[in-house]
Amino acid sequence: MSGTNEKLPSVLQKQSLFQVSPPELVFENFATQEVSEMVLSLVNKDKFPRPVKVSMERSPHFELMCPNDVFHIVPPGTSSPLRIRFTPDEMKNYCHELVCLTARERIVVPIRAIGARAILHFPDQLDFSECPVKYSTQKTLLVHNIGNLAADYQLSTQSPFSVVPARGTLGAGDTMQVTVEFHPLTIGDHSGSLAVCCNTGEKSIQTNLHGEAVDANIGLSTYSVKIGKTFINTSNYTTMFIENRSNITAHFQWKTFPTEEDENEEKRRQCCLLQPLKEVPPDNFIEEEDTEQEEGSSEDHTALLSYMVQEEMEKVQEDPMLFSDDIFSIEPMEGEIKPNCSAEIKVTFKPLEALGYLSVAYCSISGRESRLPLRLRGQGQGPLVELSCRALNLGNIFVNTTYVYEVTLMNHGAIDAPFTYIHTTANVGYCFKFAPEEGIIAPGGIQTIQISFNATVAGRFEEEFQFSVAGSPTSAILTIKGRVSEPEPTLHFNVNELDFGDISFGFPSTKTCRLTNPSPVPLSFKLRMSDDGTQPAVSSFDQIRNDSDPSWTEGIHFYVEPREFTMNPRQGTIPPQGHQDIEVTLCSNTVMEFYRTMLVDLEGFGSGVASLSITASCV
Repeated sequence: MSGTNEKLPSVLQKQSLFQVSPPELVFENFATQEVSEMVLSLVNKDKFPRPVKVSMERSPHFELMCPNDVFHIVPPGTSSPLRIRFTPDEMKNYCHELVCLTARERIVVPIRAIGARAILHFPDQLDFSECPVKYSTQKTLLVHNIGNLAADYQLSTQSPFSVVPARGTLGAGDTMQVTVEFHPLTIGDHSGSLAVCCNTGEKSIQTNLHGEAVDANIGLSTYSVKIGKTFINTSNYTTMFIENRSNITAHFQWKTFPTEEDENEEKRRQCCLLQPLKEVPPDNFIEEEDTEQEEGSSEDHTALLSYMVQEEMEKVQEDPMLFSDDIFSIEPMEGEIKPNCSAEIKVTFKPLEALGYLSVAYCSISGRESRLPLRLRGQGQGPLVELSCRALNLGNIFVNTTYVYEVTLMNHGAIDAPFTYIHTTANVGYCFKFAPEEGIIAPGGIQTIQISFNATVAGRFEEEFQFSVAGSPTSAILTIKGRVSEPEPTLHFNVNELDFGDISFGFPSTKTCRLTNPSPVPLSFKLRMSDDGTQPAVSSFDQIRNDSDPSWTEGIHFYVEPREFTMNPRQGTIPPQGHQDIEVTLCSNTVMEFYRTMLVDLEGFGSGVASLSITASCV
């Protein structure tokens, strides 16, 4: 284009005088070294003839087939044809421009030559129609490069749509398969677009995508599982089914949380707990920091700690958050179910305490938007221990008397039953002793408990005694009641009278009797003789053994009355329901008829509670 000092506007000031048709020249489908021509029409829309100067810079490929950079007079309402010649020397894109100057405007006409280019053929729309939610539905497109240049393409779309391959090269005239996937996470209509960009610089091709997501006919055979009473630390199980009545293969996982949002929130919480570790080094790192600071170990430890925390965070993010519970377990935890099939699920219950347990597992499965809840319930059962009798009536018993009874603890369960007696000091509880106080009863076994009772106070009583059983929320309770009273001493002789008959002076005579204690308590007794003296009597046997005794010449003289009766034993304790044989010896030192009474005194009760008449005649 020849130079000019004119500066004319390239936009209309009032109204355009000329119209250029076409507004752009495009050469297509050309061949190397072949000449092509196109005609440009310059139309004068004014009522008067107008001059226009047509100019084009010199180019080895484009040529203006009329005088260049000169004015042409165009009559009103007519057009002036301008021929442009194009001679390419290789297959590539070319560009140039033609400038038309009038008195009021400057018109620029772009000139382009499009050489070899790639043209990918894609459909205008792709409809997936009705598809299961949370399931991948794929459609394959056959793409043809109908251009004459290899295409470096890039494909892109938006969720819930995806495409593979996303980029690549397709040679001229070649075809390839492109897979578009529809994976909706929510039910309802979904729309998007598939954008196809090539290296030609042209506008991208848009393919409209559409799909409708629905819930598939997939569900649980039951949404609540109840497992019967199960002994603690043992396991019990039941089964249920995941039923796939659709035509897709469904993948399932049992989850802890009801939604994916809840899972992500838990992961964020766990990551937040790890964050402080990045700021506060462990104690061992701090200790080593002082000794190794010169070698830069502090920085190394900090970097190592940061790496460890980052690694833990990655583990948290990768955690599938499958169902986890201390009491309930599910098998299998994940798997696939073929179309129109079902999967058997085993739910195991292992209680740790005798409690009611409740948990919920959520089944995340292809074809269902929401996770399917499975409520899990179970009852823990502790050892089943019972007493052979729940109440023991001791009736009327005596104070300070030991009584022994027996009861039996029976284990009706299937696990060991460790038991412990719980001590009590309430009321008369301290008067009871239990043996054994602790132990373990095997399944189906029994344990005899011996109960000893010795009351120290009188009165009515009713006490509860408990045996705690490990693992059982309730104790085995034994109620004992009775009445404690002071015993009434009852002693009696086996004879009504002890008759010595005729006895010789100074010669001892012995009779026996039996003193019986019929009461339930031991009795301590002392024997005494009424109207008996205190000075020991003289026996003829003693005189015979001592021939120098003055009684041989002077006779027997007493300053006080002689003690002529002796009892053996004179005192003692007779056990309950027991007896004591008594020897009564009479050594008379007086010639007379004897009418005496042997009296029994009871310690703690009184004197003369029992008596026995004694008669004799000394000659």
